[in-house]
Amino acid sequence: MVALLEKERELKLWESYHSKGDYQAREKLIEAYAPLVKYVSGRLALFLPPTVEADDLFGYGALGLIQAIDRFDPSRGVKFTTFALARIRGAILDGIRQGDWLPRSLRQKERQLREVQQDLANKLGRFPTEEETAAELDMTLEDFRQLLHELSQTTFLSLDDFFPESAGPGETNPASHIPAPQTWEPSHLLSQKEMKDLVAQAIDKLGEKERLVVSLYYYDGFTRKEIAEILGVSESRVSQLHTKAILRLRGYLGSKKGDLQG
Repeated sequence: MVALLEKERELKLWESYHSKGDYQAREKLIEAYAPLVKYVSGRLALFLPPTVEADDLFGYGALGLIQAIDRFDPSRGVKFTTFALARIRGAILDGIRQGDWLPRSLRQKERQLREVQQDLANKLGRFPTEEETAAELDMTLEDFRQLLHELSQTTFLSLDDFFPESAGPGETNPASHIPAPQTWEPSHLLSQKEMKDLVAQAIDKLGEKERLVVSLYYYDGFTRKEIAEILGVSESRVSQLHTKAILRLRGYLGSKKGDLQG
């Protein structure tokens, strides 16, 4: 990501704010890094329903940015953008969760679907197909895909809950806890490597189109419309594939959570 402030200018602003309590410097830092909020909220909005207002996401993210600026310690050797992106994203996710706009009935269906998929995966030694999952749920394939469509309005990729370093509200993203490199302990490095390995394993177990959707969206930055054009399917189908992938990743990583913390 391109630097939003020249290094010398940024250092002077941090010194003025943290050492001298200069709130004008604080306001300049907020203004300079506001584009980060727009970037993160825009990315998260891609797979959220129209009922979630973009202004709300930006507002949650703005609070995260302010928290990041108030709590950032330049002496720790972490780039502010790394620290801020984690705080902004965490604040937006916290705001969405606290809003609890997901109907209880749909939340129960999501939980049931996750449990069924994980049980089938354990029995089969692989992720189940749509047909196998629908049969286990005693649903037609059409009804199952309709359920995926409904859930596609509620799911977004969040690996925050599976990191050992996760903490309370506003501190859910592991990147917000990254210490300066010289203070990293071997155990910390090991857990981070294990987490990356588990994520890679989980993604590798996805179906071809699901892997492609995850890769194009989360790694390459394509929009849902662009992914639909690449795959030659509808945007609705992309949402279904995305939902399946997220539920499978959550189930797999959830089952492996104890391996990291054991």
